[in-house]
Amino acid sequence: MEIVWTILIGLAAGSLAKFLMPGKDPGGFIITILLGIAGSFLFTYLGKFVGLYQEGETAGFIGAVVGAIILLAIYRLFKKKGGN
Repeated sequence: MEIVWTILIGLAAGSLAKFLMPGKDPGGFIITILLGIAGSFLFTYLGKFVGLYQEGETAGFIGAVVGAIILLAIYRLFKKKGGN
């Protein structure tokens, strides 16, 4: 159930990240949602590694949004350097 909750938080986080970082994304809305899910997973496991979350806890919504924004910024940076 932890994975399902992380995905649901990631969906919402990806949508909010797109709202907070407007502009043209190379991958569009779907890529942003997937980056939100990845950001949620990233902050869940990073938080467990550094001791912010206990076993069975997931990243909070704010952590997932921060993860999504970071991944979206990195994605935009690499897509811009790639010339596409």
